[in-house]
This record gives sequence, structure tokens and C-alpha cells, in this order.
Amino acid sequence: MAETDRRQGPAAEGEPGLGYEQARDELIEVVRRLEAGGATLEESLALWERGEELARICRHWLEGARARLDAALAADGGAEGGMESVVVSRTVERVEETAFEAVEAEAGEGGRG
Repeated sequence: MAETDRRQGPAAEGEPGLGYEQARDELIEVVRRLEAGGATLEESLALWERGEELARICRHWLEGARARLDAALAADGGAEGGMESVVVSRTVERVEETAFEAVEAEAGEGGRG
């Protein structure tokens, strides 16, 4: 069972110490390598599997951040935190979208060089 630690974020299977930024940066590199081509089928499959795991790690971090923010708002504002919770939720969703758009953009730039 994965646990959430406030300092390290959600523990991911096999990579409990990998931070969000580390996972994101490695994911960008994996996507670049896949888009560049030239890898064998076996290498490409291994890269794809690693990319899936890294994406899972990033999602866990973002879900953990959302849960922490929701919990803080609930403890801080109780019933009054309804609108704040919506704002926080939308903010986290934008961070998620921006993060994965950045991965796609970085990979696209690297694969076209």
C-alpha cells in the first residue's frame, strides 16, 4: 500500500524517493527518445513502459497535492471553504494540464531537431 508523506509526496511502487520534478524530467527524456526513433522494438517497449510508470508517479504527486490542499481547506474553513475548494481544485487541474503539455512540448522540440 502506498502512503503519502508530506515531505516526499506519495510513495510510488519501486520509486519511493523519486520527486515530481525528477519524474517529469525523466518522462520528457523518455518521450524525446521515443520520438527520435532508432531504437529497437524491445528498447522502445522498455521506454514506453518506463514512461507509463513515470506518468503514474507524476499523477500520484499531483493527486497528493490536491488531497493536501483539500484537507487544509476543510480544516481551515469547514463549510465556508466550498468556493475555495473549487478554486484550488481548478488550480491543481491547471497544473496537471500544464505539466503534461510541457512534457509534450519539450518532447516535440527534441524530436524535431
